[in-house]
Amino acid sequence: MNDPSPQRVATVTGGAVRVGRAISIGLAEAGYDLVVTYHTSAEPAEALSEEVASMGRRCVTLQVDLAEPAAAEAVAEAARAGFGRLDLLVNSAATFDAGPLLEVDAERWDAVMAVNVRAPHLLVRAAAPLLTGAHGCVVNIADLAAFQPWTEHPHHAVSKAALVHLTKIQARALAPAVRVNAVAPGSVLRPEGWSEERWLDVARRAPLGRPGTPGDVVGAVLYLAGADFVTGQVLTVDGGRLLEP
Repeated sequence: MNDPSPQRVATVTGGAVRVGRAISIGLAEAGYDLVVTYHTSAEPAEALSEEVASMGRRCVTLQVDLAEPAAAEAVAEAARAGFGRLDLLVNSAATFDAGPLLEVDAERWDAVMAVNVRAPHLLVRAAAPLLTGAHGCVVNIADLAAFQPWTEHPHHAVSKAALVHLTKIQARALAPAVRVNAVAPGSVLRPEGWSEERWLDVARRAPLGRPGTPGDVVGAVLYLAGADFVTGQVLTVDGGRLLEP
């Protein structure tokens, strides 16, 4: 008899906190076992692992610095050693450094690019054999900075624009065995350091007139994970903010 619920495994980078945590929980609820990476969030990672275990799913947590090129192979090996397969890779980890353009020196620029662009490339490269074997998929987490000139976060914006283009290149290069898409969230979780007033002001400018939630991003990830005829696309989850001039 065929198993009606075959094992599915997802890796979520930066999956212990904020939107990444919501994605991890959403995938566990959908029946995925997990490999979750974190950098400094050891206690949230442990709490996440316990919560996932309470759902009857397995969660391997891995502390890595994705700015280091060798981290990608370690992440792929965690999936290989822990589960022997990988169905979904969610590149959620990112930095959000701020500063005027002319104050961004080479060190700050490279630090952002290493995590936000190079790491998703190296992770897909390292995980490609596992993803190919499972006919799996990749979801890269971008944001509206990919399409808008965010002068307060110039290097972040450039990195997310690069990630969107990388998504399209990965989709073409890995087809037909592996699908690659991206999600670009808008106002779904207040940035650290923002006041509630600033947050709501930005969110209410969108045509839908309200902020979203991390759950909206989870729904987009789950859709793309199951959309077998969709690749190379960016699903914007922003309440319509990109419609504004």
